[in-house]
Amino acid sequence: MKLPGMVDVHVHLRVPGGEHKEDFRTGSAAALAGGITTVLAMPNTFPPIVTIDQLSVAQETANRQSLCDVFMYAGASAEHLNELPRLGEQAPALKLYMDQTYGPLKTNGLENLLRVFESWPKNKVICIHAEQESIAAALGLLNAAPRPIHFCHVSRKAEIELIAAAKRQGLPVTCEVTPHHLFLTEQDATRLGRLGDMRPTLAEQRDVDALWEHINTTIDCIATDHAPHTLQEKQGENPPPGVPGLESSLPLMLTAASQGRLSYERLVEMMHFTPRRIFSLPAQPETWVEIDPDSRYEFPDHPLYTKCGWTPFAGLAMQGRIRQVVLRGKTVVKDGVVLSDVNQD
Repeated sequence: MKLPGMVDVHVHLRVPGGEHKEDFRTGSAAALAGGITTVLAMPNTFPPIVTIDQLSVAQETANRQSLCDVFMYAGASAEHLNELPRLGEQAPALKLYMDQTYGPLKTNGLENLLRVFESWPKNKVICIHAEQESIAAALGLLNAAPRPIHFCHVSRKAEIELIAAAKRQGLPVTCEVTPHHLFLTEQDATRLGRLGDMRPTLAEQRDVDALWEHINTTIDCIATDHAPHTLQEKQGENPPPGVPGLESSLPLMLTAASQGRLSYERLVEMMHFTPRRIFSLPAQPETWVEIDPDSRYEFPDHPLYTKCGWTPFAGLAMQGRIRQVVLRGKTVVKDGVVLSDVNQD
């Protein structure tokens, strides 16, 4: 079965400042191994990407070092509002952290939030860290400063229902869900221990069930929130939240399709067509992923390409194996092995 190259709109590649966890080369190799040919990288790095100079350097480095297409987000900062119009010309979207987050970016106060909205180009997407009351606050800001809003990693029943209601009202909102919030619950968090700690945290079964109930309607994208940390960090005294996901995302969704939980057409819609449309991403000619939908296997304990070298899905039964990935006419993955060593222009 041939599918188009997948798009992941929520990835932490850790550049700059966290290259011991991941870098452009290892992260993009992991993406290709997982059938993902386009990645949008988050700006909550060290330092965060909040100026046009920082964005330009990060994007140039990504272009030079990545094996797949990588586009850098701009980060919202109340101290750099004057940068937002120019950032909006270059970045595919703005990432705004409104409440609970982990990292150097956070915007507090209604006045600051409104100024961020007003300073960002009207036709460009603002991505909101969806957790707790931030969804309601962002929807309220739409009345004062209308902008397309994309809610990241929606994980709770109340959240997805609030977004569904906003869509019914015709508000310009979209949303994403991660595979780990679709396939794992708080019981798995107990089993996984520190390796199961992420933001948002894993939810109750009723929340997972609610997400699946909206898989064919409200949910626009499947995005990994790939957030790698080393095993040493995760097993330390103050483990940072986050899990890797680039190599497991498509296999998990193929497994769900094989079980009849969604159609292959819907999978492609959420992992290719809709993210490209929302973020106005350029097409990739002669790019596809060849899969064997009948192949059964256990997901490995140690993913081959992400630098962090572990996964919360170790040993999980999968159905649907990636056989080949072709990027702009060149075979870059063959039977799980990444062959490409240069980015394709």
